[in-house]
Amino acid sequence: MYRFWTAFFLASFVFSGAPKISSRLSKDEQILHAANRLTFGATPQDIAAIRKVGVEKWVDQQLRPETIAENPALTERLRALDSLGLSNAELIQKYPPPQLIRNKKKEDGEANAETMAARQAVRKVYTDLAEAKVLRAVHSNRQLEELLTDFWFNHFNVFFDKGFDRVLVTSYERDAIRPHVLGNFRDLLLATARHPAMLFYLDNWTSVSTDGLPQVRRKAAAKQKRAAGLNENYARELLELHTMGVDGGYTQKDVTEVARCFTGWSIAEIREGGKFQFRPMLHDRKAKQVLGEVIQPGRGEEDGLEVIDILVRHPATARFISTKLAQRFVSDAPPETLITKMAATFTKSRGDLRAVTRTMLTAPEFWAPEAYQAKMKMPLEMIASALRATGAEVTTTAALQQELRTMGQPLYRKVEPTGYTAMAEEWTNSAALLARMNFGIQLTQNKVRGVRVDLDGRLGGKRTAAAIAEALLLRAPAAETLAALETKADATPARVAGLVLGGPEFQRR
Repeated sequence: MYRFWTAFFLASFVFSGAPKISSRLSKDEQILHAANRLTFGATPQDIAAIRKVGVEKWVDQQLRPETIAENPALTERLRALDSLGLSNAELIQKYPPPQLIRNKKKEDGEANAETMAARQAVRKVYTDLAEAKVLRAVHSNRQLEELLTDFWFNHFNVFFDKGFDRVLVTSYERDAIRPHVLGNFRDLLLATARHPAMLFYLDNWTSVSTDGLPQVRRKAAAKQKRAAGLNENYARELLELHTMGVDGGYTQKDVTEVARCFTGWSIAEIREGGKFQFRPMLHDRKAKQVLGEVIQPGRGEEDGLEVIDILVRHPATARFISTKLAQRFVSDAPPETLITKMAATFTKSRGDLRAVTRTMLTAPEFWAPEAYQAKMKMPLEMIASALRATGAEVTTTAALQQELRTMGQPLYRKVEPTGYTAMAEEWTNSAALLARMNFGIQLTQNKVRGVRVDLDGRLGGKRTAAAIAEALLLRAPAAETLAALETKADATPARVAGLVLGGPEFQRR
């Protein structure tokens, strides 16, 4: 039986396209579409709320999360994760990263013991971060804000396990990403550029002008360290991933010039928590030219700020940001007409992300039949949606974090600056899809540690395959799905529910 289900669902994932609807979406389909796209997974409560106020008003509410009362139970759970509210300085003092301990002059035995303690302390920082992300995805009333926080963190990705970023990522997401997801793109871009997590991750804190290099070399020699020079890592990703896109029209010369503009953008006293600091002596004060615009000589931090302004108003940035948003929320290949509308709003509003997102969510292309059930869930979306669909009670997320690693999305641990993609091709390999099925079956049989599902209560006594599938999908299942589920009439309701959660229809949103 297990092999049969596996073969059927894997074949469905790989070979079947998204469901096509012959005419415009019905009212019920619009409601489900809104709930699936603007939350981490539709629930009966979401459907009821949308039906009560109407799709248009509900979408507007999600675009204004500051007006939505947060779930008090979630707030209480987050309060217990005490590292989430600490400053960088407090985090480094309370949870020093191992490399900070190793650098201290101590006896080998004592150093080793302290290094082990440091690793355990940093594990607490990661556990709090990852647990909060899952809990927010499952329980927050501000679902669109949570989706956008995840989207923009991936857009401006930093890798948790790179050195001091182990204690810098907490404030990076909290202070640089979350406050700006529906704000102004320039503010978001500048906040990430100045944050020590990004400066450390892409090495800009080591980037020094050729004029300032002799001074750095003298100081480095005194400390028996290797001196740095011009580093182009941040400049390259700023152009390729953060603003214009790889086909945005910039050149390698632009990368170098942008790197020169950001010399001196550094970190003050990183071992004490670190804040952004501009170091004038390390900055290249000569004239530069970025994308055809001259950066006047003799200035300082203003050079980087001018580059940010140039990039924010560049047409390629408007298109690239609009495309990335549409790929996450509409389809892997969003219509050109939609991109044009969103880019026009970006340009006209000077990067107002709430306005751009509103343009996307109110456009006919978002509500087109071709967009319905056209997106494949990323692993975090799949797990969160399964927990929401079953009304699961989560006491600890350790096992869920392991499931995310198995599916290929360990939270905050994407090494590459690209972040995790929303494109289906990344997630449709057989091993990852099999892991989704296994998770669905384990969840409904209460075999996921730290998670409890009251399936009888959730299903309300429903026992037929059709009724169980409809209760979890919040729509009638496709004929092919129902036929496969009914092949083994002796399957328990829990197993049928697990197969639904692991099956192809539930993986789409």
